[in-house]
Order: sequence, then structure tokens, then C-alpha cells
Amino acid sequence: MLTTNWPLEFTCLIVFLFKAHCEDGKFGLCSTSTEHTKDLYNTGLRRIPSNISDDTVYLDVSHNNIFSIVHGDLSGLIHLCFLKVTLCGLQYISPDAFSSNSEIKVLNISHNHLTTIPNLPLPQLNILDLSSNRYPSYALPRSFGNLSHLSILAVGSQEATFVNVDDFVPLQNILLKKVTFGSGTELQHYEKGSFSQLKSLEEVVLKVTFCQRLDIFKNIIIDFDQIQTKKIQLVQLFPDQCNIKSDPFVMFKDLRVLRNLSIVDTWLNSSVMVKLFKNIWKSSIEEIAFLNITYNEDTPDGFQLPKQKHTTRLRAFLLDGVHHYQYRYPIINTSMELVNQLTNLKFSGSGMNILPCSLIPSIRSLQILDLSNNLLDDSGFWWFCSSQKVFPALRRLSLSHNRFSDLAYIAKKVKDMQLIESLDLSFNSIFISNMQCFWPYHLRELSLSHNNLGNKVFSCLSPYFHKIDLSKTGISVIPQNIASQFPRLTHLILSFNSIQVIPVDLNAPALASLYIDQNAITFISQNAMKGLSSLRTLKAGHNPFSCDCDSFWFLKAFNKSLLPDWPQDYACGTPPSFSGRLLVKYKLGWLSCQPGLQVAVVLPILLTIGAAVAITFYACDGVWYTKMLWMWIRVKRRAYKRDDRLLNVTFRYHAFISYSQHDSAWVESKLVPELEGSGLSLCVHERDFEPGKWIVDNIINCVEGSYKTLFILSKNFVESHWCNYELFFAQHRAISVNDDSLVFILLEPIPGDSLPKKFLKLRALLRRKTYLEWPTDEHKKHIFWCNLKAILQTADKSKILKDVAMDIADICPLVPDKNNFSIM
Repeated sequence: MLTTNWPLEFTCLIVFLFKAHCEDGKFGLCSTSTEHTKDLYNTGLRRIPSNISDDTVYLDVSHNNIFSIVHGDLSGLIHLCFLKVTLCGLQYISPDAFSSNSEIKVLNISHNHLTTIPNLPLPQLNILDLSSNRYPSYALPRSFGNLSHLSILAVGSQEATFVNVDDFVPLQNILLKKVTFGSGTELQHYEKGSFSQLKSLEEVVLKVTFCQRLDIFKNIIIDFDQIQTKKIQLVQLFPDQCNIKSDPFVMFKDLRVLRNLSIVDTWLNSSVMVKLFKNIWKSSIEEIAFLNITYNEDTPDGFQLPKQKHTTRLRAFLLDGVHHYQYRYPIINTSMELVNQLTNLKFSGSGMNILPCSLIPSIRSLQILDLSNNLLDDSGFWWFCSSQKVFPALRRLSLSHNRFSDLAYIAKKVKDMQLIESLDLSFNSIFISNMQCFWPYHLRELSLSHNNLGNKVFSCLSPYFHKIDLSKTGISVIPQNIASQFPRLTHLILSFNSIQVIPVDLNAPALASLYIDQNAITFISQNAMKGLSSLRTLKAGHNPFSCDCDSFWFLKAFNKSLLPDWPQDYACGTPPSFSGRLLVKYKLGWLSCQPGLQVAVVLPILLTIGAAVAITFYACDGVWYTKMLWMWIRVKRRAYKRDDRLLNVTFRYHAFISYSQHDSAWVESKLVPELEGSGLSLCVHERDFEPGKWIVDNIINCVEGSYKTLFILSKNFVESHWCNYELFFAQHRAISVNDDSLVFILLEPIPGDSLPKKFLKLRALLRRKTYLEWPTDEHKKHIFWCNLKAILQTADKSKILKDVAMDIADICPLVPDKNNFSIM
């Protein structure tokens, strides 16, 4: 017969509850992320390692050889919330093993060799699995009375076959929600009232086999009914080939609280099934489920259930996974009056390939029909049934995991179902034909997941749909007109596709839930989310997010409470250096990714620096320097054009005299007569400047055409604007040609610091070079004139002048073009 791995299923249940609680903070259970998880499954450990990070929340050391847990093994893990130690051969847990782990809420130590149920001083413990161990008794330690938060408990040992009334007394004040009891063996003794110690128990999974001691089964069921248990699951209720003569379900007709009964992994004969249903029809049971059963017809007429004289509360019949011991279709003969009130019917995993129109469609009260995991196709489901007369009340139909194909044909047939609201066609072989799809307006939910449909699937959907599941359907693009095409759409599931981007103009104001996880999306933009004003849930994990400024808004501004899988499912995909890093760990600065903020910060700084430079520029006569530079560039540019002519030029004057107009009397009466009387040629601006030319051009021409430049320095000179120009050009020539063409005469003492700051280099020259002072003593004036004439006179005037001209031509050709002049 088919079997189910129940320890694995319970472990999955624990993990599911763990994750569910994690995703909803109001439950108060563990919340964790990848970096706080330590998975040491099947790593050859002999004890719990001591180097586990102190911030570990989830620890799995299953499938190792850890024989004991003692004080100190977990002492550093003060934040530990989930601990799984299964299939380790665990034999002993010391009383103080968890003294440092008061935060543990989920503990799974099943499938070990514990010979006693350990004391567990864990005040926050919520889920505990002690099943499949070797303790000989179910007697719980008194310390279990302190587990005030315990809601789910699993106990079971093949060594324990007796249940006494005092075994569960420590839990009599604990409000348990679910208990899993047993290990698949038959009990030898059960003291009546033992399970009555558990108050307000909502759900029970009973993993005990009954064949000989059916009286124990009866007493257990009655005890659960007394403590208001509404849901019971019976696992491996009868062993294979068990010959049951009496009625094991006779007590069911007297139950008043039990609402949900499930029979799992069990061999059932048709004769036993008849006894079961005869009692269920008289009981308080509203839902019965058969999961993974083996059905054997031990009566020649199969399952025969005639009309009953009483009403029944049964509303749901669920069959999920059936193995027929005889390889043939079962014989079922029952009065339709017994099933006419069913609202929920499931035949899943039964091998059905043709819908029995004489039975299922005739249940006029049926609202939910699940025919998943069968062999049905288009013709086998609708074959000769008159669609207008069947399923008059059906609202939810599941046809997943079958062989349906033509979506347009299915839409046409479903349209005849008058009240259908939800249709599941996932895991089929659906294709889009050339026919148009006409869906009923009242169909609101459609699942087409795990069908290879591509982007054209959107053309075959109804504008009346509220929820569409298109996960793993080969979609690569979200249509931009999704709002106009599906104005009522509130839930859209697009997981496991190849979508690369959410359109920025996606405008779906009614959309409340969007699943785009497991795609190729690299970032989620603010513009894409603007059109989703009603969004309450966004699942976008397991995408290759780009850890750069594209993800800045999503990281910093998006409301993370809308993300049920944040942060553990969001990791960097690019750049490669960040691949695999959790997105929440990637740090981006506000300034680095916001151009507007960058401008707001940088612009004032640049303005401040510019203002400072402008002030400094103005204070240091930058305007004057700029004007001089521009003039010099103009002259220099003109001079380059006359290089060849400059080589044959000789100097016109021995000296150009630069002086203030206020000192003209001394120049005209003293200087000029004395020097020109000695045969020297002087350039005086009042006399020798060429009329009609720009003053600056005259200054430059005279400076460049003179062997020396003679400066008559006085306080008047310092204050003269034009004298400053003459100083500038003469200074430039002297520095560029590297000669001693500057001669200074001080008519009166002038401190060096009083010279203009514009001429810092010239001021330095005055400190280094010797200058002549006009003496007041008449006897010294003769010496003054002799020195000055010696400076200006040359032994071979033409030779010296030509050498100087060559130097100027090589370094700084500034002789003006006589054809170019400016008019003042």
C-alpha cells in the first residue's frame, strides 16, 4: 500500500508554522534571515560545535552523530529560536542543557534514542516534537506545566504501549491547539480519561494502529469529544489485511463536537467503509477525508449504502490519493439523498479519466469540486454530460494536474456553469488556439500556472477576472494596457517567469496583490509603483537585483511592510562583487544616488567658492591683470607673424623714459638735456609717441625699441595709471629676455612696500638690483650722471642691439607690426 512519511510531514509543518509566524510579527515567533541561519545537516558532527555565531536564530544539526546535549553546548546561543536535532542517535539531554537558551520557541528532537522525556526549562517554547524516540512511558515531567506558551506537541514511542490517566496531568492548564500522539504501533492499555486532561484541544493526529483492541479506540475518541476536539486525523488506523468483524465506529453516532475526520495511510475494506458511513451519517461530523488509502472490495457488491431515515450533517467528502487493491473501478451504490447536501467534493489522485455524470453532476448543492491529479482531458470531463443541467451551484472547480489542452474550448464549456467563480487549470498541457476565448462574466479567478503559454495568454483572458495566476507560463513582458484590459484585477501572480522589468506606465489602481518573484527583474522603480495605488502585497524575492543607484528608491523609500518575503529573499545579482549579498546589507548614501540633492549640496559650495575667488580676484587687481594679459596676447600673436623681419631690426633708442606727468619738469629740464647732450637717443612719450596709435601700442613699441627702460620713481609714479602699464610691459620684457634692461632712478625715497601689489615680481627685482638715487648734493650729481651715462652707453651699439634683438626674437617676439595700429 502507499505510505506517507509522517515524521517528514510533521517537520515540514513545524517549518511552515515557523515561517508563517516569522512573516507575521504579531505571532511573536522567530524572525530570521539567511545570515542568522546555520544549517549543519549531515556534516559528520559528534557534538554541537562551539564556534557557532552568537546571533544564530535557526540551527539544524540533523543527521549527525550527536549522542548528548549537555550544559555548555549551546551556552553562547542566547538568541536561538529554532533548534532541530533529528536522526542523530540522541540519547541524553542534561537538565541544564538549555539554561542559556530561554528564547527557544521551536524544538524538534524527534527520531532519536531518548529513553526519558527530558525536562525542558524553556518558558517561550511554542512547538515541541518528541516523537519517534524510545521512552517506555508517556508520563510527562512536572516541568511541562511551566510551558505556558506551548501550542503544538508531538509525542510517540514504540516502546510505550500504556497510557495512564496521570501521564498528561502537567498539561492540564496549558491551552494546547494540536497534539500528535503515537508512533504507528498498537496500544496495549489505555486508561479512560487520560486525554481528558488536555483542555480545549482543537486538533489531534492519532498515529496508533487498532485491530484487536477496538475498545481503546472507542475510549480515546470519546475522551477527545469530551474536551471539545473538533478535528481528528487517524493515521494507519488499521493494519494491512486486518479482519474487522465488529463495528469500530459505533461511537461516532453519539459524538456531538467532532466536525472533521481524516483517515490517512490506511487499508480500508468496503465492508468497513459501509460501517463508517452508516455512523458518520448519524454523527456531528461535517467533513470526512481519506488521504492516501488502499481500498479493497471485500464484498461482492462493493460499497452499498441504502437510503437512511435521518438527516446528516456531512457537507464535505475529500478523497486524495487512493490505491485500488483490485485493479478495477470500484462499485459504488448509494442513495443520492445521502449526498445531495454535499457542498465540497474532492476526488484527487484517483486515476479518474471520465467524469461519472450520473453521480457527481447530480449533486445539485455542490459548490466546490476538486478533480485534480487525475487523467481527465477535454473530452473526458465534458463528454456526454448536458452542461446546462449540471453543477447548478458550483462556484470553485479545480482541474489541475490533468490533461486539458484547448483553452478556448474550456472557456466555452465553463461559460455554461451558471455560478462558477474560480477555475484552476494549473499543471496541464494548455495551449492557445486561434479561437477566441469567451469566459462567463461571473468567473473571477483563473489559475493557468505551469502551462507553457507565453505572452499571448493575455489575449485569452476575461476583463471580469479579479485574480489571475500565470506563474511559470513563459511570460517575458507585462502588458502596458493591463489596467484597461483587466479593470477589476486585484491579484496578479507572475512568479517563475522571465520578466525583466515592471513597466513604468503600469497603471492598475485596483491591483492589491502582485507576485513577481523568481523572474529576471533587476530593480523596482518609483514610477512603476506610482500606478499601483491600492497595492497591499508585493512579492518580488529571488530576483537578480542590481546593487547600484537603480535600487536606491526601493531600498530607502519603498514600504517594506508590503513585502512578505523581505529581507531574506532579496539579494544582489550584480555587480559580481556583490552577488549573493542580501539587499538589506547593501548600503547606499543619500547623496550618491540623488542628482537633485547633489545639485542642492554642490551648487551652494560652488557659489561660495566662486564668490571667494571673485572677491580675491577683485582684491588682488585681477581685472587689471586680465586686461594686461589680453593686451599682451594680442601683441604677441601679431608679433609671431613677423619673426623674419625682427632679425634685421636695430634699437631706435638708448632708453625709454617712464615717468609721471607730475615729474615732467625734472625730466625736461634735467634728464633729457643732460643725456641727449651726451649723444644718447631717448624716447619721451610727449615727444616720440606716434599720433593716432593706441597708447598701449605706443608703450609696447617704445619699450621694445629701446635698449633700456628708465623709470623715474616717485610717489607720483606709483599713483600713475599709465606708469603702471609701462612697468608691466618693461617687467615682462626683462623677465622674458632675461636681460638687465630695467634702470630705476629714485627722485625721492619710496619704501618698497608702497609699490603696487600688482607687480610682486618687480618689487622683488628692486630688492635685488641696484638703483640710482637723485642726490640733493650738487657735488654728487656729477657722479650720478656719469653712472647713468655709463649704463646707457655701449662700445658697439649695433652689435649689442642686434644680440638683444635676436634674444627677443627667440623668446618673446613683441615688436609691433607697423601696419597695425589703433586710434585712441
